[in-house]
Amino acid sequence: MADSETQEPLLEARGVTRLFGNAYALKDAAITLRRHEICGLLGANGAGKSTLSRIVCGHLSPSSGEILFKGAPLAVGSARDALRSGIALVAQETSLAPDMSVLENIFLPSYAMPGRLSFGQLRQKAQAILSELGHDHVLPLDMEVRRLSAAQRQLVEIAKALALNAELVIFDEPTASLSPTEVVRLFDIMARLKNSGKALAFVSHRLEEVFAITDRVTILREGKTVAEGVPTAGLTQADIIRHMVGRDIGNVYRKASSAAANEQPVALEVIGLNAPPTVRDVSLTVRKGEILGLGGLVGAGRSESAEAIFGLRHRSGGRVLVGGKEIPPNNPIAAIRAGLGMVAEDRRAQNIVPDMTVGENLFLAQMGKHKGFGRGHSARRKQARDLIARLGLPDDRMDANLLHFSGGMQQKVIIARWLLIEPEVLILDEPTKGVDIGTRQAIYELLREVAERGIAVVVISSDFEELLGICERVVVVSDGYTIADLPASRLSEESLTLLAAPRSSAERNAAFLRDLVTSHGGTAFWGLIDEDRFVCLSVATGKGDAPMGLAAGHVYLAHETAIPLALERRKPGMVTEEDGRSTLLTRLSNRRGHDLGWIGLSLPSGSKLPDADALSARMAGLFETPQDDEIDA
Repeated sequence: MADSETQEPLLEARGVTRLFGNAYALKDAAITLRRHEICGLLGANGAGKSTLSRIVCGHLSPSSGEILFKGAPLAVGSARDALRSGIALVAQETSLAPDMSVLENIFLPSYAMPGRLSFGQLRQKAQAILSELGHDHVLPLDMEVRRLSAAQRQLVEIAKALALNAELVIFDEPTASLSPTEVVRLFDIMARLKNSGKALAFVSHRLEEVFAITDRVTILREGKTVAEGVPTAGLTQADIIRHMVGRDIGNVYRKASSAAANEQPVALEVIGLNAPPTVRDVSLTVRKGEILGLGGLVGAGRSESAEAIFGLRHRSGGRVLVGGKEIPPNNPIAAIRAGLGMVAEDRRAQNIVPDMTVGENLFLAQMGKHKGFGRGHSARRKQARDLIARLGLPDDRMDANLLHFSGGMQQKVIIARWLLIEPEVLILDEPTKGVDIGTRQAIYELLREVAERGIAVVVISSDFEELLGICERVVVVSDGYTIADLPASRLSEESLTLLAAPRSSAERNAAFLRDLVTSHGGTAFWGLIDEDRFVCLSVATGKGDAPMGLAAGHVYLAHETAIPLALERRKPGMVTEEDGRSTLLTRLSNRRGHDLGWIGLSLPSGSKLPDADALSARMAGLFETPQDDEIDA
């Protein structure tokens, strides 16, 4: 850090102001970015973070102020000028060409550069970049971008910035749709960019990520810089929140009472949902008044399952029942009239009609549910006014274009749209994507109130802390299959990450377990031990051996298993239980030192015991190959 403090700034912005009409988006904003450093750019929705980022990257011109790049005034009239200067932006709202392929989008800025292009070389470079991101297997280079999910499009945006080899890269909410595993991979890449001499700015509303990756933070509030270049190590989350919103907000997570929900009737039941190629066999139930989480990695089929349930994606198999009544497939109007509401993941592409006002966007779902003549607005106007006041929406700006509002305000309007139809079930896909901590708290409080009114809520999120913080249960999806359905109280972020690992990656572990029982008999298992809980990820039992009572995708308290002493002691060598059963446990980690749980072999009383040291070495060697990054906790 001392070196970065003394070196000259790569970019320095002072007194930056930007007016939209008579309204200030920025007023006397400042930021300093240095090589070998990652600076967090923080603030509530509407604070001016994206505006400042777009000015630096040539997307907007400042109304006043000074920006120096490499010690000289930065004069960029367009994003192309900024790219040529060595400045790139990974935007929060992706700016990809939907009819072009992944490969073409990654190198889209190169088309405006002088010289000839070799598509063979570009393909090799793109493959290397995606491999570095850990997504070469889920982002086919020849696939049209319009066919990608929002999370996959975000990954293409990141790859596009990496392909430019820019000296300064601004990451504007790059992790909003990424799972913890994918965030770790992105942070590895950002760290390598920093170490190679790049200057990085990181915009995020996830404060735990800010502390994990940034060296300093600059904080905006209402368009003004209220803290500049403060070392992250000297701050707490409470310090940052006070700078951002001007007050303490306390703990954002507070679960609704689940005791009453457990006795309520089932509101939504999904049985064997099949919507190729992404959704293969997904089942779940959620009761009235319950908040259910749907977790998994990008590409696991979470969003696609929600779209198939709601009728937006072709459903080729399975049943969807709302209040015990089956709804027809591929018919969103029927889903709405049956009592389903859905807030889709991509705010711009799937939720907002850009040419409509706030009020017109607000009443869209009501038009779909209303069966009579007219639009059905009059019956809902008082409810709409009360809901608008509850969400802090400006009642006097109902005729304004919704795109003129911050992302957090847009999200509130979209949620309010569905609450106006009084649904039986509300599905929300990434409901807090790209919103600040204050807006997140307001959305969480609203979801708790909705659940307490008896509405069943399904939350899809890449933020595992969010799922565990607000949900009573979590259904885990991997490669289009339901893997587990567990109480959130028995899960941690680590166990949820391991449960969500792709089935293709977990198969190697399952094959190893089968080899163990073929060689020694008994029961072999892989799982995560978290205090007094054991999360079973995979299990294999030898022929003729009695089952030990473990099942993949389940969480057990240690005393509920046949091996409580082994799970409690976790020491080298065989541990013998009171009934004579002997168990060997070995801890696993990959080359990066990430915890991958425990692998074990348990043999019934009277079995011939193998050499414990040799068996431990064999088990520990499972992840010593280059393939160990396939599962990365």
